[in-house]
Amino acid sequence: MQLAVAGDGPGEHSIGRPRVWNRHFRRPSGRLFLLHLLPAQRRQVEGINHSYGCSLQDPIVRPLHELDSKTLQSLIPEIPYWMKNPDYERVDWLNKFILDMWPCLDKAICNTIQSTVKPIFDQYIGKYWIESIEFDHLTLGSLPPTIHGVKVYESQEKELVVEPAMRWAGNTNVVLVLKLSIFRVTIQLLDLQISLVPRVTLKPLVPSFPCFANLSVSLMEKPKVDFGLKIFGGDIMAIPGLYRFIQDTIATQVSNIYHWPNLLEIPILEGSSAAVKKPVGILNVNVVRAYNLRKMDILGKSDPYVKLSLSGEGLPSKKTSIKMRNLNPEWNEQFKLIVKDPETQVLQLHVYDWEKVKMHDKLGMQVIPLNVLIPHETKEFTLDLQKNMNPNDLQNQRNRGKIVVQLTFDPFKEDTSSFSKVLDEKLSGIDRGIQDVSDNGGLLLVTIEAAEDIEGKHHTNAYAVVLFRGEKKKTKVIRRSRDPRWNEDFQFMLEEAPKDEKLHIEVLSKGRFFSFHSKESLGYVDINISDVVNNGRINQRYHLINSRSGVIHIEMEWNTT
Repeated sequence: MQLAVAGDGPGEHSIGRPRVWNRHFRRPSGRLFLLHLLPAQRRQVEGINHSYGCSLQDPIVRPLHELDSKTLQSLIPEIPYWMKNPDYERVDWLNKFILDMWPCLDKAICNTIQSTVKPIFDQYIGKYWIESIEFDHLTLGSLPPTIHGVKVYESQEKELVVEPAMRWAGNTNVVLVLKLSIFRVTIQLLDLQISLVPRVTLKPLVPSFPCFANLSVSLMEKPKVDFGLKIFGGDIMAIPGLYRFIQDTIATQVSNIYHWPNLLEIPILEGSSAAVKKPVGILNVNVVRAYNLRKMDILGKSDPYVKLSLSGEGLPSKKTSIKMRNLNPEWNEQFKLIVKDPETQVLQLHVYDWEKVKMHDKLGMQVIPLNVLIPHETKEFTLDLQKNMNPNDLQNQRNRGKIVVQLTFDPFKEDTSSFSKVLDEKLSGIDRGIQDVSDNGGLLLVTIEAAEDIEGKHHTNAYAVVLFRGEKKKTKVIRRSRDPRWNEDFQFMLEEAPKDEKLHIEVLSKGRFFSFHSKESLGYVDINISDVVNNGRINQRYHLINSRSGVIHIEMEWNTT
């Protein structure tokens, strides 16, 4: 390894403040070089004054064995992460990609900055004697950020977590002109330098491009920020004590806002479908009655029943009982529907006339948006039945009767304790134990994620069967795979908490048609539901019983209203 130290001669971007270049590259010989500029304090002690508008000299290359121990010690923080930490991987290909794309990225980022801050600037026009605020010059420079290593975390959650160690010693030049009625103020930002290690989390992973719904960023250590600032052409960062104060203040404020466990969350798929969203509550529906229904049978009667469902769901519709030969039926039947997005989902009500042989005749329909409901408050609706929801259809003006329903939306209880509070309790040695769990009913959500290292004697066309309280549900079949991935959700609506029960999950293999071995067990597992009820959520891998090395990944949640 060799070291490249930049000279102290006049340079276009040398300034009278600390200057550390964190940039590494390879020459044809394949040896690694580091660019390291000595701190400005040392230059100031030596009585060397620098001004903006100069350019750096070519670096002086020296082998490491020619440097003294003090210089080597000062270079340790500048060594790339992939050299100091085996968990970080080297990503030269990514740095090369950023380098080639940087001219275009520079223009795109600057255009975005201008369009973003323009409405903010316009708010101050005409106030405080301000006539205009505009950029006279805006560029991030020719030197792109460098990623000195990337750490990827393994997680059982539906997320991707990476930690890129980033350093940017750029020749940034931003000139902002503030025109007042009396004089003109010029503010210049130069040579922005940043060193930080963010943790980037992409979650949840969804089957819609770009395949993740949210992006969250948090800093794993206090960032290092450095820049030059000139007002009226004078370097205010050269004022004794001011430079260090501004640098520490900015780093501290950024750290307080975004340091882990604080997060900067950026929604990516705001309009993602309800199919990728988690349940947020229960809609209690009481189908009370209907009256003045149309006569559909020969004898002047109808055999009505109601089908109800929520929009955006692929689940089968709920059905009331059939009231034979009745135009004014009364049901008073209760149903529970799982709500994923109360702001956009609607309750769909369809009234049919039951027929023994032919297709059932449609008596009418109506919809109720859930956003009109107040949580935990019951509201009764008396609705005119229509043929369809097209307001321009003249047939909707015909009298088709009315339907009466009562709706109550009960959202699930949320965990209001912040992660930082939980972290403080753990660090202070506080152990509150398992909290008391009520016997109230709720929703048990079971997600069959995947299985690994499963193998059948005759075939491996795997699917999973979930059995609970006599209710049986199964996943799709993944053919010819020892590591099938299903990622399917199953929901069990329960009237009381299942504290002393077990959930049976078995992995089976399905043979082809006319096969002598049509079905084969690949292993099973029994899970205590009390673990889910007490903890609210578990996400674990279980070893399959009667399997040599098979493992199944299960996620379960218990939600109460």
